Amino acid sequence: MRLYHNPLSSNARRVQLTAQLLGIELELVHVDLASDADRRRLQEINPNGKLPVLTDGDFVLWESCAIMQYLCDLAPEQTLYPLDPRARADVNRWMFWACQHFAPAVGVLTYENIWKGMMGRGEADPRELARGERDLLQFGAVVDAQLAGREWMAGQSLTLADLALAPSFMYIERGRLPLERFPNLMAWWARIQALPVWQNTSTVW
Repeated sequence: MRLYHNPLSSNARRVQLTAQLLGIELELVHVDLASDADRRRLQEINPNGKLPVLTDGDFVLWESCAIMQYLCDLAPEQTLYPLDPRARADVNRWMFWACQHFAPAVGVLTYENIWKGMMGRGEADPRELARGERDLLQFGAVVDAQLAGREWMAGQSLTLADLALAPSFMYIERGRLPLERFPNLMAWWARIQALPVWQNTSTVW
């Protein structure tokens, strides 16, 4: 299986974390998002032009959470994605929430504080920074409340819910993410950072 990725992509890191924990070896294909040629090749396998993309023979799958779930279904002894319908629904809930709410709020701040300047698009917009901070504080409080009395997002064991959320924290310092006020969340983040698989997928950031 091949994974088209870029080490700066938090979405691609979700998949790498999952694959490593499952013991599934992926052939990593680096996509240079600053290269027009690489972007054209990416568009050929994903009409959205986004990373990551998994190819398994003639099967092409995009969307990071769908890839994570697919990999778990290929590993019958796995524990990251529960088989019980309610437990699985709970994990699905947090995976979709991480993509729909938490990651976009992080994205506003990382764009304004990191990527905008690197791309030569001017200074950070104070209005956008305020919007991103407002949303992130709202969603950070949701995570903090969920983690009260729990080690992991869906209970006492690591699941895809944690792996979907964790890569958004790749840029906690450089993106100036205001999350220090949430003790349960920060304790969870420390547990994530201590995982060998997290350290194995680290980037220059």
